[in-house]
Amino acid sequence: MNSLPKLTLVLGGAASGKSGYAEGLIEASGLQKVYIATAQVFDAEMEAKVARHRAMRGDGWITVEEHLHVSAVLSQVKHGQAVLLDCATLWLTNVMLADHDIAEASTELAHGLALCPGPVVIVSNEVGQGIVPDNPLARRFRNAQGALNQAIAAQADSVVAVMAGLPLVLK
Repeated sequence: MNSLPKLTLVLGGAASGKSGYAEGLIEASGLQKVYIATAQVFDAEMEAKVARHRAMRGDGWITVEEHLHVSAVLSQVKHGQAVLLDCATLWLTNVMLADHDIAEASTELAHGLALCPGPVVIVSNEVGQGIVPDNPLARRFRNAQGALNQAIAAQADSVVAVMAGLPLVLK
C-alpha cells in the first residue's frame, strides 16, 4: 500500500497515457477507489472512449458522473477513499458551455479539493504546447485551461507530466 499525497495533478497531451498513470496511482494506494467522470457523451466516438476507459479501469471503482459540481462530490468522500477526477479539461469545457463563471467555478473546485478528506488525483490536458488557436473561443479556452492547470499545480503536493506513457515528476 502506497501513500498518496493530498493532491496530485497529472498533466499530458491527448492520448499520452495520463489516465492510465493516474489510475495506477489510485490502485497502488490500497484505498477504496472513487472515479469522478466529467465527460458528457454526445456521440458514438465519445461513447466508445468512455467504454474503453471503463474497461481499462476494471472493476472495484465507485463511479460518479458529475459534469459541473465536482466539489459537491468531493465533499461526500470518506476517509479511506482515494479519488480520481478525470478530467479537469472536460470539466472546464462543461463550465464554459454552461456559461458559468470560470473564476467562480475554479474557486469552488479549489475549495472542494482543500476540504476533501481523501487524496485526490486530477487528470488534465496540457493544451498550451500546440499552435495558437485560430478563433476567439478556442483561445479563451486555452487560456482558461492554462490558468486552471497553474492554479491546481500551485495547490498540488505532486505534479506529474506524462508523455508517451512515461511520467516526469515536475513537483
